[in-house]
Amino acid sequence: MPIGFLDSGLGGLSVLREALKIMPNENYIYFGDSKNAPYGTKTKKEIRDLTFKTVEFLLEKGAKGIVVACNTATSAAVAELRVVYPDIPLVGIEPAIKPAVELNKKGNILMMATPMTVKQDKFKYLLNRYKDEADIVPIPCEGLMEFVENGKFEGEELEAYLREKLAGYDSSNTSSIVLGCTHYPFVSEEIKNVIGNDVDIIDGGLGTAREIKRRLEEKGLLNDSHEKGKIEVYNSSDEERFIDLSWKLINL
Repeated sequence: MPIGFLDSGLGGLSVLREALKIMPNENYIYFGDSKNAPYGTKTKKEIRDLTFKTVEFLLEKGAKGIVVACNTATSAAVAELRVVYPDIPLVGIEPAIKPAVELNKKGNILMMATPMTVKQDKFKYLLNRYKDEADIVPIPCEGLMEFVENGKFEGEELEAYLREKLAGYDSSNTSSIVLGCTHYPFVSEEIKNVIGNDVDIIDGGLGTAREIKRRLEEKGLLNDSHEKGKIEVYNSSDEERFIDLSWKLINL
């Protein structure tokens, strides 16, 4: 039985890659909804309905656990998913603000995320929770996930976009950057080129992978095989390039 991963597109593959590192013997099934990306421009109900449809697809394929590897879908649907599927190990992802705060470094914590994630109550709660411990600056990054969806992980156009978004911040006044969208780790090298190597870049991928492992272990559902697991990749778009790009990102 595989572990199911879903995202609005290709970004959740950054979380799947972390899971592969700590559970290489598990089987995986990934669904990217690139046809309907980006989720950040849709209503909460639209995101909820799309997320439920994908979860149902993954369960029909035999998924024993679900990772909602999309910050926007997590905010919009995970609480309700847990009510509807109480017996399924189910994990969402959220911006890794806590690990950034715990670094206890001087300077701003920049939180790069989709405009929808920045507006969500869950993010506002996290911001309020740590407001006395750190200066957290949200940076809405409309259009950044599209670079990844189009296979652009570097180059002048991306660098110019990031320089505009990060204008006024550098290693002298920034302690860390939290990547609040699962697409963003794929452009982290370009972010470092712009902001400097002394700034920590943090995402929630590994923590999410560890959490689904813990929940599966609790239910005795971890694979005890010592053979390398298999990966199935699906995408809602009928463009073959999304499947090809998915495998490229898995194997980066």
